[in-house]
Amino acid sequence: MTPRQSECTSGPLRIGVDVGGTFTDVGIIDGSGHVYAVKSPTNNADPAKGILEALERAAQGLSLRIEALLSQTTLFVHGSTIATNTLLERTGAKVGLLTTSGFRDTLEIRRGWRDNPWDHRTPWPAPLVPRHRRLPVIERIGVDGAEILALDRDSVSRALDRLLALGVESVAVCLLHSYRNPDHERICREIASQCAPQLWLTLSSDLAPIAGEYERSSTAVVNAYLAPRVVPYLLELERSLRSLGLAKLLIVQSNGGVASVSQISARPISMVLSGPAAAAGALAHYENDAGSHNLISLEVGGTSCDVMLMSGGGIGMTDLLEVESCRMALPSVEITTVGAGGGSIASVDQGGLLAVGPRGAGAYPGPASYGRGGTRPTVTDAQLVLGRLKPGAYAGGSITLDHGLAEDVIRKHVAEPLRLGLTEAAAGMIRLAEQTMLHAVEKVSVERGLDPRRFVMVAGGGAGPLHAANVARLAGCQGIFVPRLAGILCAFGMCNTDIRFDLQRSAALALGEQHGAVLISITETMKQDAVALLASEGFAAKRQHLVVYWNIRYAGQQSSVPVTIEPSDTICQIGRKFEIEHQRLFGHVQPDGCHEAHAITVSAFGRLDRPHRANGANGLTRGVEPVESRNIWVDPRRAWQTVPVFDGRRLASDVVIDGPALVEEDTTTILVGASDRLRVTPAGNYLIDLQWLE
Repeated sequence: MTPRQSECTSGPLRIGVDVGGTFTDVGIIDGSGHVYAVKSPTNNADPAKGILEALERAAQGLSLRIEALLSQTTLFVHGSTIATNTLLERTGAKVGLLTTSGFRDTLEIRRGWRDNPWDHRTPWPAPLVPRHRRLPVIERIGVDGAEILALDRDSVSRALDRLLALGVESVAVCLLHSYRNPDHERICREIASQCAPQLWLTLSSDLAPIAGEYERSSTAVVNAYLAPRVVPYLLELERSLRSLGLAKLLIVQSNGGVASVSQISARPISMVLSGPAAAAGALAHYENDAGSHNLISLEVGGTSCDVMLMSGGGIGMTDLLEVESCRMALPSVEITTVGAGGGSIASVDQGGLLAVGPRGAGAYPGPASYGRGGTRPTVTDAQLVLGRLKPGAYAGGSITLDHGLAEDVIRKHVAEPLRLGLTEAAAGMIRLAEQTMLHAVEKVSVERGLDPRRFVMVAGGGAGPLHAANVARLAGCQGIFVPRLAGILCAFGMCNTDIRFDLQRSAALALGEQHGAVLISITETMKQDAVALLASEGFAAKRQHLVVYWNIRYAGQQSSVPVTIEPSDTICQIGRKFEIEHQRLFGHVQPDGCHEAHAITVSAFGRLDRPHRANGANGLTRGVEPVESRNIWVDPRRAWQTVPVFDGRRLASDVVIDGPALVEEDTTTILVGASDRLRVTPAGNYLIDLQWLE
């Protein structure tokens, strides 16, 4: 809940700042568990300046100076789309690649993968490093890690001289089988530090010591591409915040955990999903109040819709991430992102087909109804035309919605080209956007062998609670959980996460008794390294937690299945776990198949204190009288109806509201469907029962 000013200044503070494509969200939690939320338009030209502006606004709302706010802050976590946008917009550094002679084109061949296997004519996407900047060096390490051909130092020096002449800023090094023996890559680093110390350097053996030449090469290149853009931004932001009194800045990683700026500086690629991944912390916080350990988050912001799944209390993870045809081998929260947000633009093509997204209006000019010069219709404009949003000020007065402007652009660009009425056009835009969201939900659930009927949907983002009822109904979810602070779901989740490091190593050993001792020995060594890494960050043993995964496959398979390993597991038990998971994912097992451990991952968690849970009903009333009535378009069957509108700040726990209705919160608006029932939970959040269907 959002407290009064005087309620959010007791005890040490936690701050989460999520920089999105449209808004910068700030969530502040005090020692009593009260939360203060601020939304401010993102400064896309200078995100760091935008963060300081948002913090200034938050401090003013609490009657504090920004220096006083930051000096009381014991945990400051930042999630940003800067790494993602750098990849999407192709604005990264000029990168060179050093590779083993004969393997210069691995990055471009891409294992021959195509997004559409039947499309043989569309050219592959251009790699981040063109061929003239991919230079071979003379060396060879064997598959067993033995040196076959010594590294020719002169070939490395010549390659670096050529790259410098081409104006390269950053260099990735990926040599054959360096995951087995990194000596040659480390020698390359020594040579570069002597003849070109100004270059940013990334070694694949440091970043992703795993088998798979293309994956390691692509991962190293992306890291090198991002480093000169991301790291200076983080260092400057940290310097600015420290000068204002902040003790330490932590950054959200793609794996859902956080790390210090010094750790991120060595591997900025770990920020590719920074921001959306923080929803994992929010789901962990809300699962008890939602009454389920099986949750699907639907976070709809201004630019996109991010969908994440929690099954049995565990967040779905992946070891292979892809953004804009760039494959990255790093443990990441499994998130499906689609271009269906409040700012997604609707258009009609020459064939009369309506499309919504993926192009968005951003923060500036934003939807046409913002009155900032936007000329294209968006989902927000459609919600305004349908009455679900009301004209006027939002986000603390930072934006004002104009109903007339929304009508004009939808009529001109959608209704008239399709020969539809204004209501039909706006409703069609919403329906199409929700179909896109549904596909994302099915991708993280049905396509992974999980039944959405076992899950509760968590509606997040400023626009999520307006769409969740229809999307959850289409997917067949049990119900909907809406956090009172849905509009800052990720910013709040940042305050409820842990330090996390992921250590990886290839194994490629048969899962039998003859290799069991070797696999266990490798695992134990990695666990010791993980403990040392956590200790270096100041975490005592009681605050350390390790999770071990073995990626296992049948001999001859290309893909593998991650299996959680307990210290007491025998090799036979591990094999059985693999078969159970393989059966769930693919519907079959090989009764006589040989199991192979492909890779080992140790996830190391440094436990941070959890925020105190405030009583959500504190200061609220039990009255259920609406603050107004509004004529809205409910659904195709009921069309326009006058529905009650409730002020969420006045709803106490256990209050029940039957739909259709609207509940307005500080950071979002909740649509309760015609046959749905909303109940306020003891913590002050909302549960929507979808079983009240006619």
